[in-house]
Amino acid sequence: MSTPVTPVSPDAAPVGPDAAAEHDGHDGHDGHDGRYLGRRRLYLRRFLRNRTAVAGVVIFLLLVLFSALGGLFTPYGYADTDFSALTQAPSAEHWFGTNQGGNDVYAAAVHGLQRSLVIAVTVSLLTVALAAVVGAGAAYVGGRVEKATLALIHFLLVVPSFLVLALVSHRLAGDWRVLILVLTVFGWMSTARVVWSVSTSLRERDYVRAAEYMGVRPLRIVLRHIIPNLGSLLIVNLTLGVVSTVLSETALSFLGFGVQTPDVSLGTMLADGAGTITSAPWLFAFPAGLTVLLTVSMTFVGDGLRDALDPTSTTGAAGARR
Repeated sequence: MSTPVTPVSPDAAPVGPDAAAEHDGHDGHDGHDGRYLGRRRLYLRRFLRNRTAVAGVVIFLLLVLFSALGGLFTPYGYADTDFSALTQAPSAEHWFGTNQGGNDVYAAAVHGLQRSLVIAVTVSLLTVALAAVVGAGAAYVGGRVEKATLALIHFLLVVPSFLVLALVSHRLAGDWRVLILVLTVFGWMSTARVVWSVSTSLRERDYVRAAEYMGVRPLRIVLRHIIPNLGSLLIVNLTLGVVSTVLSETALSFLGFGVQTPDVSLGTMLADGAGTITSAPWLFAFPAGLTVLLTVSMTFVGDGLRDALDPTSTTGAAGARR
């Protein structure tokens, strides 16, 4: 009996950026003592040499901790009212002040950041997963399925998605779960188009052909042999997708089409504070600062990941050759 042919694992046969990045221009060695570095360790070293990216990670983790544990440091909830302190400036009792209804801005900021983070991370994960399956699946199957999928993607890309999002979320009373759904439905197309473009070359790889000869089902080939080789692309899109989702959610909530009272998000806080910038600037300043920190930190992380995973990048190369 002949020995069965085992398809090459994606980890053993990296393609595109993964294959070239393993060498980093000097055969995958550290450069300090000549030891060989694994692909993941090499990526990590290159990422850690990027101080801006590391700062982005630190800021993001601090924001996550603030959203998760910040409520432990105040006796107020985001919906509690203090009628003796209406539109009060920051003080020892109300660290971020209060709004027109007597709500503690600090407690609202903690909850608002938590809500915005949940929406942003969930939408980014769902859109990247959907884009990976649809884009890679269309590229692998080809034929009419590929043409129909691309036609759908191109159609959705020209639809004024912001108006559709506003109308749908407004009619459904601004439920944040519905907002996640509609942001996902209209947020996967651009990434899927890029995934399809890269996957058209991956479908011709030897390990994909070997899996086909062994009778592996198409769905398994897409999930096990094509999508894993898109890891660097998907990771960067996942990170930057958080930024775009935060901006979309904030814009919708700011205009009254996203999260709505009694719930709170950074967008609703910005909307409430926009009219009192001169008389009560703390109502706008604190949520605006959190929004800026969140988007800037994730942008730094995304740029750092892109440099670390890009074989042509020189980030960290100087440190490796000292």
